[in-house]
Amino acid sequence: MLHARSFLIAFVAAMGSFTAALAQDESKYPDLKGQWHRVGAPRWVLPGGAPPPLTPEYQAVFEANKADMAAGGMGNVPSWYCLPQGMPMMMNIYDPMEVIVTPVITYVLISHINDSYRRIYTDGRDWPEKPQPTFAGYSIGRWIDEDGDGRYDVLEVETRHLKGPRTYDSTGIPFHRDNKTVVKERIYLDKRDPNILYDEITVYDNALTQPWTSVKKARRESAPRPSWVSEVCTEENAFVRIGNEAYMLSADGYLMPTRRGQRPPDTRYFEDSK
Repeated sequence: MLHARSFLIAFVAAMGSFTAALAQDESKYPDLKGQWHRVGAPRWVLPGGAPPPLTPEYQAVFEANKADMAAGGMGNVPSWYCLPQGMPMMMNIYDPMEVIVTPVITYVLISHINDSYRRIYTDGRDWPEKPQPTFAGYSIGRWIDEDGDGRYDVLEVETRHLKGPRTYDSTGIPFHRDNKTVVKERIYLDKRDPNILYDEITVYDNALTQPWTSVKKARRESAPRPSWVSEVCTEENAFVRIGNEAYMLSADGYLMPTRRGQRPPDTRYFEDSK
């Protein structure tokens, strides 16, 4: 009995030390808990901002995309047929965002065009030898104590190994088809208002003439227990993709064109309804 009691005392003491160490470790990180909402329009180019620094080839791609949209088409934005936006488009924060910080991984969770999420590894790992490209990419980060007060202020992140198709936002600004995009970020709280979060995003891509930066801003929800939504893209999506064409389902369930003069899909594998 004495041996069991000694073991229990030692166990409780060890757990107390572990809990204290864990709490001390967590205190080094900024408080990113809660629900974050974007501030401003979910666009890469904000009002009054400079146009995208695209090469002539990809400026032509962008102009063709805008012309298609103006004619009633869907353009080259893949999210209309329920592909995830991927990086960096997902950081426009179309729906509320949650950031979960652990010593080895920081998770970014956003429910939009199906549940979108990121894992930002902060455990000192190197890039994988045989990566599997994804829409969100592979992200490696490091925490920085900029003012030397013993607490981290900034999370610097680099994201590689992205797959396409992707665009910057719903206007269809294109990435290079080689998918060699590299995205670098600086994520931090406003020093005067800890309920404001900034994400400075810089993109390196072969469709650009120079690196391109946009600063995203989010505000923390004041309600202590906010409601979260889960968006299932296909649930209310009336658009249908056949080949590279976009069609729409009418209210009575029939296929209809999305723009004037659009030809119907090829029905060669169906019997003639006549």
